[in-house]
Amino acid sequence: MEETVLEEPICEEAVLAEEIPEVKPAAMVNKNGVKAEAATASGGGDVASGGVASGGGGAASGFSGTKIFTWFMVLALLGVWSSVAVVWLDLVDYDNVIGKLSAYDADGDGDFDVEDAKVLLDEKEVKTAAPKKETLKKGVKERPVSLVQKEAKEESAVEEQTEPIVEEVIQTTEGTEEEGQLPPNPSQEQQAPEGESPDAVGTTAKAEDATEESFEGKLAVEAGSFEAEAAVQVEEKEPVAVEEKTTQEDSEGNAEDQPEDMLQYKAKKKKPKLLNAFEKTIKAEIDAAEKLRKKGKVEEAVRAFDTLVQQYPQSPRCRYGKALAEDDLAEKMRSNDMLQKALSTYKEASELPNAMPDLIKATLKKRAERQQFLGRMRGALATLEKLVQIFSEDVALKNDLGVAHLLIGDNKSAKRVYEEVLAIAPSNGFAKVHYGFILKSENKIAESIPFLRDGLESGDPGTDDGRFYFHLGDALQRMGDDSAYKWYERGHQRGHFASVWQRSLYNVDGLKAQPWWTPKDTGYMDLIKTLERNWRTIRDEALSVMDKTTGLFVPEEENLREKGEWGQFTLWQQGKKAGESCHSVPKTCGLLERYTEATGCKRGQIKFSVMQPGTHVWPHTGPTNCRLRMHLGLVIPKTGCKIRCTNDTRAWEEGKVLIFDDSFEHEVWQDADSYRLIFIVDVWHPELTQYQRQTLSPI
Repeated sequence: MEETVLEEPICEEAVLAEEIPEVKPAAMVNKNGVKAEAATASGGGDVASGGVASGGGGAASGFSGTKIFTWFMVLALLGVWSSVAVVWLDLVDYDNVIGKLSAYDADGDGDFDVEDAKVLLDEKEVKTAAPKKETLKKGVKERPVSLVQKEAKEESAVEEQTEPIVEEVIQTTEGTEEEGQLPPNPSQEQQAPEGESPDAVGTTAKAEDATEESFEGKLAVEAGSFEAEAAVQVEEKEPVAVEEKTTQEDSEGNAEDQPEDMLQYKAKKKKPKLLNAFEKTIKAEIDAAEKLRKKGKVEEAVRAFDTLVQQYPQSPRCRYGKALAEDDLAEKMRSNDMLQKALSTYKEASELPNAMPDLIKATLKKRAERQQFLGRMRGALATLEKLVQIFSEDVALKNDLGVAHLLIGDNKSAKRVYEEVLAIAPSNGFAKVHYGFILKSENKIAESIPFLRDGLESGDPGTDDGRFYFHLGDALQRMGDDSAYKWYERGHQRGHFASVWQRSLYNVDGLKAQPWWTPKDTGYMDLIKTLERNWRTIRDEALSVMDKTTGLFVPEEENLREKGEWGQFTLWQQGKKAGESCHSVPKTCGLLERYTEATGCKRGQIKFSVMQPGTHVWPHTGPTNCRLRMHLGLVIPKTGCKIRCTNDTRAWEEGKVLIFDDSFEHEVWQDADSYRLIFIVDVWHPELTQYQRQTLSPI
């Protein structure tokens, strides 16, 4: 609890009382040992009376010998003796009065202090502004003793206020992903050849291993996992992702500040019951420790809850509070070791006897969330399966379980879960958009559209996500339905897309945005001249490894083709060399080594791309606005090959570099009589700072 600043020193007993930790039970006020707030009250009286007396004496020094001085001194002395009589002769029953004031413990710290008075005075002001709200408490001065007693009884009957159960999983994950694997908060995208498309939706997750890098947003996820589209968006504005925590008090606020329809909604929502019968008897101690945590004094909160756990080892609520405090401390310290300790404590709390169902649910949900944060997807899946087993009728938990399956790439199990949800709750929008995504990943384009569309139109929590707008629009485009752009426009208006054309989901704000770029615009003139001067060398090395028997060129696997054949041979990916690929084309790699804007581009690739006649690539967008894409023409048929970016269509030339921003919609046709071969080099957007280039996560 915050210390009350007094204008004058108070008695020694009061000072000692202030140092008593808040986790201890409130002490009774008596003659020999005065509690902090009682000391403030009585000490304040002494300061007031004593201060006036001394002040009066000082002021009267110029009037000695006068009747005014004499009467002033008499009155001052009366004030001093009155204060002494009140405190030491028990003229006022402070035990009784302070006991009644506990009904006004507005901040839940087990005592009545200045903070409580402020809350009550604020409530009085609200009462004046809204006189029709009869349930609002009045200020202390307006309360007769009988009313205080009545409300004290009513207050004691009110159930404890507890933390809200965390409804949504907050994670962040990075890496690459294929279209059939999704996570529900845009934070990471997938590498797609020739202009990738973000093909994942679901819950975000952070970090594959429990290292300090989990907290730095440096994630390592294998290609093809559902996590692929999970962590970057929050990171773009701040390289270190910090998880936002809210409390029930923060989310609800004062009733007078809420719209009437919101009040009705909250009135229907049950408060979670976390305290069992015994824990209600130690509620004051739990509240005191919890107050430390909510005020950000996490080290003190950990110690306070640890003391409570030692005193009451069978209390699930004390152990849950300890886990929350350890969790907060892990975030403050940016320590995965401390977070692992919190995970163990969450598990202990959920397994204690006499744990309330709401506490079990809150504890296991929090544990699953933090396991996902650490990238321990299978552990989180096991925790959620246990939750669903205990609370089999909870649709929201089933939805979370479906996401957990998607995060490990198990679309089949996720599909089964969402089918179960929709059988129970046919209008559940969250299940619909995820089920629609799974159908689309199975290339069941037409079947996916009604689920994606109905889910978005439901407005249910978890559905207003840019990736669902992206996938619905993409599905409609592939069916030749122009209403796709209506959904793209809606996604833009909702803030998910920079524009109808530029639909990348993982962006850095404020970067120059245009579909086509000139070499001069990029500032990478030296790199471009090197590519164009040496294009024949690059071409010859590509042709030498293009034979199918080498196995170096692999088919495009991002489901971006409507028809045809499209192969790629990757040299760099996510700012690192792709295996031993450069051994096959040493001259080409040697030319690029010194251009870190390309080889160090963690959000891009360097690769050869060969496209056979009769190939068409669907309209699509890349995942990020943090790069530009260069195409160097190596073998280009005279006619039939073209690329469209927004509404501007162009063709390649041998030995020349085309530059475009692939976060804008683009489309490719290969209708020539022979193959088309190009060299793709991604580079950092020229306006990114060096710090951003170093700290942005890979894609």
